Amino acid sequence: PAVTSPCKILKCNSEFWAATSGSHHLGTEEAPEFCTALRAYAHCTRRTARTCRGDLAYHSAVHGIDDLMVQHNCSKDGPTSQPRLRTLPPGDSQERSDSPEICHYEKSFHKHSAAPNYTHCGLFGDPHLRTFTDTFQTCKVQGAWPLIDNNYLNVQVTNTPVLPGSTATATSKLTIIFKSFQECVDQKVYQAEMDELPAAFVDGSKNGGDKHGANSLKITEKVSGQHIEIQAKYIGTTIVVRQVGRYLTFAVRMPEEVVNAVEDRDSQGLYLCLRGCPLNQQIDFQTIRSAQATEGRARRKGPSLPAPPEAFTYETATAKCREKLPVEDLYFQSCVFDLLTTGDVNFMLAAYYAFEDVKMLHSNKDKLHLYERTRDLAPGNTAPSGTAPALWVALLCLSQCWLCLL
Repeated sequence: PAVTSPCKILKCNSEFWAATSGSHHLGTEEAPEFCTALRAYAHCTRRTARTCRGDLAYHSAVHGIDDLMVQHNCSKDGPTSQPRLRTLPPGDSQERSDSPEICHYEKSFHKHSAAPNYTHCGLFGDPHLRTFTDTFQTCKVQGAWPLIDNNYLNVQVTNTPVLPGSTATATSKLTIIFKSFQECVDQKVYQAEMDELPAAFVDGSKNGGDKHGANSLKITEKVSGQHIEIQAKYIGTTIVVRQVGRYLTFAVRMPEEVVNAVEDRDSQGLYLCLRGCPLNQQIDFQTIRSAQATEGRARRKGPSLPAPPEAFTYETATAKCREKLPVEDLYFQSCVFDLLTTGDVNFMLAAYYAFEDVKMLHSNKDKLHLYERTRDLAPGNTAPSGTAPALWVALLCLSQCWLCLL
């Protein structure tokens, strides 16, 4: 069984959002119902306070409740039942079509300017990372790690063991912080974890708040509990979060200008989407793949790797992955790797959806597929693995021919 978080703040957020859908636009005659829902929200947060002590979403919710209590003159004493408040008629929402130009990244470019260059980063499976520079890595990175950290947003993931005692990990929690930006959006926090994929920010809202360009940040639920998309038009960014099986996948499309928008890049800390995983956290994909083919099962460092619940051989894992991933690129190889290390067929779907997100988000359609590279090449080189052995064979043939001539 995978490790689960005892903090249930997302459940509190979801209940409050369901009870108050559209209620911040209601008249004063319905203020008592809103206050009742707020008190229920506060009661829910108090119940989970002990287990949420270090959770950013929990502290954001607590401060948000206090602010709303003051704004709506709500008493902390009173009923806490959660009546379902009426929803707004179409067109009566915070969404505004007249957002300022600065809140639409692409529109802010002049007609004759060069179009922005977009990049992609994705994280999926056990876990596999595709960086903004199209470097592909398989990593350990257990615990909390920053994926993105720039002037506009922070993304952090938490990876937990898939099986007890195993070094195989997968993403169990994701936190995204959109920083307040000019007249466009207020600071917003999105958080998802295993079995909780909300279609709203932690404060219950679905857009950027009360600023004039609020609609330049928007959450859309594509498949309930399985797939959400966040559009941050003010920074030209699209984020896709999925729950596949019990674990999360992450994919983003972001302009290079935003990717590199940091105060001091030289002194900036680790940022996986830009810099990749540290060397001591990377797994030698090529070596393990060879072991998979010869031994029928991937083996990581350490002799005590537990057997997965469903045993795949290299042949059956390859056949299973080929059902969804006919091209034998690194997404295909990741699928095989994950089936052998976890025995969980959902990891095949994680690889499949990761590649589907690449097709949607990557701006260069010639770079959708990635193939193995030798480990001693710097990121950005595209020589396939096996280049060095081929060179040695060629040199050997030439030397033999030269000896014959002599």
